[in-house]
Parts: sequence; structure tokens; C-alpha cells
Amino acid sequence: MNPVSASFQAFKRNQTARPGDPSIYGKSQITGAGGSIGAILVDTGRLSAENVEHILRLQIERGKRFGETAIDLGLLAEDDVRFALSRQFNTLYLPAGDDSLDYQLVAAYKPFSPVVEKLRALRSQLMLRWFGAEAGLNSLAILSPGSGEGRSFIAANLAIVFSQLGKRTLLLDANLRKPRQHELFKLGNNAGLSGVLAGRVGIEAIARVPSLLGLSILPAGAVPPNPQELVGRAGFSELMQTLSREFDVVIVDTPAAREYGEAQIIAARASAALIVARKDRTSMPDTTELAKSLQQTGTTPVGCVLNDF
Repeated sequence: MNPVSASFQAFKRNQTARPGDPSIYGKSQITGAGGSIGAILVDTGRLSAENVEHILRLQIERGKRFGETAIDLGLLAEDDVRFALSRQFNTLYLPAGDDSLDYQLVAAYKPFSPVVEKLRALRSQLMLRWFGAEAGLNSLAILSPGSGEGRSFIAANLAIVFSQLGKRTLLLDANLRKPRQHELFKLGNNAGLSGVLAGRVGIEAIARVPSLLGLSILPAGAVPPNPQELVGRAGFSELMQTLSREFDVVIVDTPAAREYGEAQIIAARASAALIVARKDRTSMPDTTELAKSLQQTGTTPVGCVLNDF
């Protein structure tokens, strides 16, 4: 039996999470904390129950919102209020002091910043022009001509903003040359895509990010000696089909397209490709050549993003 196919069967058997199960796989119901802002802040240790009562009394007297009243009293900072609102409305947001992830994940740490607003605008365009076009088109490869142009940054933060929308999102690190996603999300990289494709591990290599509801990561795994051959085999295409069925959105990070031939193979296995160009770094001829080569291989380029961050 093909070991990759066997791992797919294991994935289907475990697709529904149960209380006490490890934080893996994609099929989970995203639910919010609900409740009042005061209750959320008490539960997370940011406010005492006595202070909540005090704020509520003054809130009624002054006719202000809970958060405004608490800030006026010096009991909360604006960051605390934003944190509580994010939990109340299922918006994934991490406070500045939380170092569980890399701070380059601005969609998690600075969800109200101009950078993230642009990422949300990109998400909206993708939803309107691509993901919502017809059923089954839900995987997107992120490509750029060269190194250092922001593919991993865009892929990671785009995956976060999709998960913030309530989508069961998988970020797949298919850069088997110089993987980055395990560093950004502070995960181990021993088990990952390379091991799955080689039949050494199963889909249990997918890790759910505890602090970001709805987001799962399949890291690249150990860097193999034959990355182009691994992604060129039928097993990678089968894997992409399975992941596309199990997740609402699959975002795929790739190696530099000008330097490594497997980038276009990976893109061909996804529903579409998004090209990233970096301001003052990526040349227009390289970007145009990449777009043409994608079209020649039957890959749909949905657009190009200018990364100036």
C-alpha cells in the first residue's frame, strides 16, 4: 500500500476533534468566547470582578461604553479593550507581550494596523474574484521570482486573516529548500511535508495553532535532497486534493521561482497562484516572465501583490 495514501485514510478517520484530542487536523468548529467584555477580561486575569462592578456602575452614570469607562479610570489600557473585543467577536488577536509567535505575524499582533488592512483588502479581492467563483477552488500558491521578496510573510499573514474570517485555514510550507513557516509560528520542523511525501509520517504532522482558532500549519519538515522529485510525484497532487477537501482555504508557501523549478510544479497542483513582487527589489521583467510561465503550464495567476513592508 502506498504510505501516502494510507496517511490520507488516517486523516479522514480523525477529522472530527474531540475534547482532549491533540491540537491537530482541520475539522474544528470555530466558536467565540461570547459573554461580556468584563467577563472576558476577568477570565484572562486582566481585571478583577470588583473592578468590573465599579466600571459598570460608572458606565451607567456617565453613559459611556465599558471600555471607555475603564480606560478613563486607569484600570485598562486600549490594548486590553481591543483584546477583549477580539475575543468577543472571534477576531484573532494577540497582545504585544505574547511572544508565542514571531512578531512578523502582524495579522495576529497588530490587526488594526494599515498593513493588516491591506491584507484584508487582498483577502476580500480573493474571495470575490477567486475563492467564491466556484466550488473546489480554495488552494492558493504564493510565488515570487527571487528570494527575500516576502512570500513567506504574505503567505503566513494571509492565512491568519482568512482564519480570522472564520475559515478553516491550512498554511502549507512547500518550500523544501529554505522553509520559514515553522520559524514564524515557532513550531518544530522534524515532521512535515517532506516526511509525508516520503511516507515517513502521516497527516498528524499538521499542527493547529492554539492561539489562532481555525488555523493549522503543515511545516516543510526536514530539508530533503530531492525536493523537486518529491513534489513532482503523484503523492503531492493527491495530498493537495485531500487538503482542499478538508480545509476551507489552503495557502501554500513556495521556494523562489527563478531559482528552483519546483515552484511552478507546486503552483500547478494548487487552484491558482498569487505573485509577490517586492518594492525596489523585484524587477518587472522577472515578474512578467513568471506570470507568462504560469499561464503556459496551465496555472491560473489571480494577480500580483506589491510588497512594500
